[in-house]
Amino acid sequence: MSVLAIDAGTTGVTALVVSEDGRIESRGYEEFAQHFPRPGWVEHVPEEIWQATLAACRTALDGAATPPRCVGVANQRETAVLWDRTTLAAPRRAIVWQDRRSSDVCERLREHEPRVAELTGLRLDPYFTGTKLAWLAENDPRAWNAGNLAIGTVDSYLIARLTNGERHVTDPSNASRTLLYDITRGAWSPELCDLFGVPEKALPELVPNYGEIGRTSPEAFLGLDLPISGVAGDQQAALFGQTCFSPGDVKCTYGTGSFILVNTGDEIVRSAAGLLTTVAWQAPSGAMTYALEGAVFVTGAAVQWLRDGLGVIQSAAETEAVARTVPDSGGVVFVPALTGLGAPYWDPDARGTILGITRGTMRAHLVRATLEAIAFEVRDIVETMDLPVPVLKADGGASANDLLMQLQADQIGTPVERPVVQETTALGAAFLAGLGAGVWSSQEELRATWRLDRRFEPGPDDGAAYALWKKAVDRARDWAS
Repeated sequence: MSVLAIDAGTTGVTALVVSEDGRIESRGYEEFAQHFPRPGWVEHVPEEIWQATLAACRTALDGAATPPRCVGVANQRETAVLWDRTTLAAPRRAIVWQDRRSSDVCERLREHEPRVAELTGLRLDPYFTGTKLAWLAENDPRAWNAGNLAIGTVDSYLIARLTNGERHVTDPSNASRTLLYDITRGAWSPELCDLFGVPEKALPELVPNYGEIGRTSPEAFLGLDLPISGVAGDQQAALFGQTCFSPGDVKCTYGTGSFILVNTGDEIVRSAAGLLTTVAWQAPSGAMTYALEGAVFVTGAAVQWLRDGLGVIQSAAETEAVARTVPDSGGVVFVPALTGLGAPYWDPDARGTILGITRGTMRAHLVRATLEAIAFEVRDIVETMDLPVPVLKADGGASANDLLMQLQADQIGTPVERPVVQETTALGAAFLAGLGAGVWSSQEELRATWRLDRRFEPGPDDGAAYALWKKAVDRARDWAS
């Protein structure tokens, strides 16, 4: 038996066919365009996400040894999507989680932040879906009032497309990122919908993270009639894919951004230090598992900027070799606040800053400073968590970089473990779907499939580079205001 997993990320869609023993039988990947109409704005075309999904799945299925039994979906969270329930056409581009255009909405509602935090476990920040929807209602009434309006995140949109419009659903892990979901009640909040001007009737139905969610339509999805039996936001899916099932288990996904989640079990743990309280997943029984999260907006995206924006590297894979040509960053510090700063600073007005450049600075110093910045940003979160971290499980594209993983272990003073399968977001979607469809019977059976690739032990660190980083962050903050 195998499972088809779809991971609709920020820059492209990955599809995996996962075997019963947790191996990757085949994979497909398709990028889609990023649109930056103004500074601080980031948009995606929903139809392009759907076409990339079809292309990635087609490739994965063509290479699979066995037909899948079910489908699981993971997705970039917080991105706001509008579409017509009947035609499934989107009247405008989606506003991506990185987008900062709703800063003014947040400032206008700032007096409500204590109540918002109480209900949601989140902050008032442009990062979250509710602020983007409020902006859309005020600034794009043509799209907001178009047709039979459906509102959702990317998971809801993809499930609507997979089922040919039969299902308009989301799960608690995604809902808990919208600023519209009451984590204590496990339901949409009429109070919050009213605050952000979002019609509750247009929001998706809430369903558990695994179990019977819907079925794919053969007419819409490559001729396949399969149960959709698992769904989760990408970071919660990665937590599940890393088999972090016990309270205290911690993972960090190094993707477009970096996201550190610690499983807090059935306890809602709140942070006064800039971390987020979120739903990890909900079982079909209704039992909730929660997590504490630190969200760093730009890490892998900084490497992408070196490649596409500056042209100093040809591919992300070469960063390790280039960075190893110098013993350190030569005093260069890069704060990659290209879309503001997330946890623990929460400063949408911070901007990217490069300090310490001299006549002796070479591209290798900037590349190494970029890798160091990723390690420093994660250290910021780990120190803010103020919880014991006996080991950090690492995944995502940048986790393949051995130098970065060693820098990370050195900075946090904790071993870093990288699994054989580093695409744990898609793997988590597969695990959830397989659990929901009976491919696996329990979390214990899933845990047995996790295999270690490499463990990075921490080395000595005098703290000087991190102190310089904190100084540089202070310079980057509040720049755009």
